[in-house]
Amino acid sequence: MLCYLVEDEENLNTLLSFSLKQEGYEVKTFFTMSEAASCIHDSVDAWIVDINLPDGSGLDLVQKLKANDSKQVVVIISARDSEIDKLLGLEIGSDDYITKPFLPRELSIRLNRLMDSVKKNNDKKNFGLLTVDYIKRMVFDSGKPLDLTSKEYDMIAMFSNHPNQAFSREQILELVWGHDYFGTDRVVDDLIRRIRKKSEHLPIETVYGYGYRWCGHEG
Repeated sequence: MLCYLVEDEENLNTLLSFSLKQEGYEVKTFFTMSEAASCIHDSVDAWIVDINLPDGSGLDLVQKLKANDSKQVVVIISARDSEIDKLLGLEIGSDDYITKPFLPRELSIRLNRLMDSVKKNNDKKNFGLLTVDYIKRMVFDSGKPLDLTSKEYDMIAMFSNHPNQAFSREQILELVWGHDYFGTDRVVDDLIRRIRKKSEHLPIETVYGYGYRWCGHEG
């Protein structure tokens, strides 16, 4: 599972990152709000956000994350321990609020519980005749499994987790192929063309002059 950690204190950033990696998480770290804000649309399992950042408030970042995806798991870590601060953090949508100082193991335990809850609630999603099974990494059309490559599944999973949100080809490249991909964005069009041939019920809509979006509704 991929976790993004936003913490400006270098020693704590390193300590928490190490602890989470020991728990099996893949961790990407940030030290400023601006660095993290550029990655809001990334496909991430969980965000851990400090409130006091050198270039802005982590609360603003949490609001942007939840506005982008209300189901995104977000944990706030903060030296602010007043009840008002905790309530504010929870009111803007954070899934948990941990007051500093805390043991790295406490963060791991709380995050693991949140992720277990997410898995129970998000094993599958139905979109009309389509079912996306995120545990088995399979897509079913009218109950029959589609024969998909790993990248084809990744593309469908990414879109289905962000219904009605338009993505540019550049954003899709980053989310599906990763930041280290070097090549033309034509691979996005080619992959979507192959996917569409495998099911006429896939609700991937072309946004002309921009990119694509998933126009199906869950239910």
